[in-house]
Amino acid sequence: MSARYDCSDPAQRASGIGEAVTVLRNGGLAVIPTDTVYGIAADAFAPAAVTGLLAAKGRGRQMPPPVLVGSVRAAAALIEDMGAVGKDLIEEFWPGALTLVFRANRSLVWDLGDTKGTVAIRMPLQAVTLAVLKETGPLAVSSANLSGQPAATTAEQAQAGLGESVAVYLDDGPCPGDIPSTIVDLTGSTPRLLRAGAIPADRIRRVASLLGDDEP
Repeated sequence: MSARYDCSDPAQRASGIGEAVTVLRNGGLAVIPTDTVYGIAADAFAPAAVTGLLAAKGRGRQMPPPVLVGSVRAAAALIEDMGAVGKDLIEEFWPGALTLVFRANRSLVWDLGDTKGTVAIRMPLQAVTLAVLKETGPLAVSSANLSGQPAATTAEQAQAGLGESVAVYLDDGPCPGDIPSTIVDLTGSTPRLLRAGAIPADRIRRVASLLGDDEP
């Protein structure tokens, strides 16, 4: 049976974080708050758990989940090369609502789906989730909703959609907005905007040249 913890209460917050860490380490699923929308999380290095995440959302392997990390150091271990542009963007926008796509470290033993050798990574600006990430390491995290449905901005919405497929729900109140993270692909010669989101493209362009879908 699923459990939901009110993270505004210090005792429930501590218990909830502990339970979520245990569940995630054991290959289960947890819903966690982020600075954009609520996310459904699984151990990024447990293929069965990632498969369970995709199944809970009704999503196929062709849409692999991003990975959330608790530190820049953790991100660096997952990728081939951060590059000068990647470092600049991370310094400016992490922790925060910017997801960056890199070439994945080829020595990693994991299976996020059909990634074509890439990984989308973000460090969120959310205290509860950073506390979880500190204990678990990198987590595969996708928006906590059924595929095709609006993203959940409250734990109640997430639980209504995902139900018993998730063991633990960490409720830290409504998310500050309903806009997902901005995604920038750094795998090519020029950074490419893949998804407009919480960080406007013009802010990113102040840090790095950006090739958007509306540009040649």
